Amino acid sequence: MLRSGDRAPQFSLPDADMEIFDFASVLGKLNVVLYFYPRDNTPGCTRQATDFSDHKEDFDRLDCVIIGVSPDDCLTHAEFRDEHGLAINLLSDEDGEVCRLYDVLKVRDVDGLRRAGVVRSTFVIDREGIIRSALYDVSPKGHAAEVFELVKQLETRKLNANR
Repeated sequence: MLRSGDRAPQFSLPDADMEIFDFASVLGKLNVVLYFYPRDNTPGCTRQATDFSDHKEDFDRLDCVIIGVSPDDCLTHAEFRDEHGLAINLLSDEDGEVCRLYDVLKVRDVDGLRRAGVVRSTFVIDREGIIRSALYDVSPKGHAAEVFELVKQLETRKLNANR
């Protein structure tokens, strides 16, 4: 499992518009909330995505980009985004490569079959690419507000360090 203080693994993935998002493009510029979720259009995933989207402007004020990652394909992400009016970036990790880098896949028994699924997880990453908070197996309810407080603390520490 990744922990606070670890360097965040870099990656490139396509978004809902099939444009490639390169994690390296935000390094040195923005803080990142990188969250992994199991699947578009499930109740918990929809709640989490809409909560983050509803607070996007608050995160923007703290120079923080919100990125959601799931194994769904780009078309499914586009439909999910459009149906719910989401303003955040959704990335497609169909082969699970980035999910494995961030150690968010868990094997579960489903109807007698062993299947790998995404554990709902969130990483708060600073501008330098260091993980400042690693949250595994989170609940969608109230999660965006909890993460916003962590990003605020990150910015407060930065301001104090520059004094």
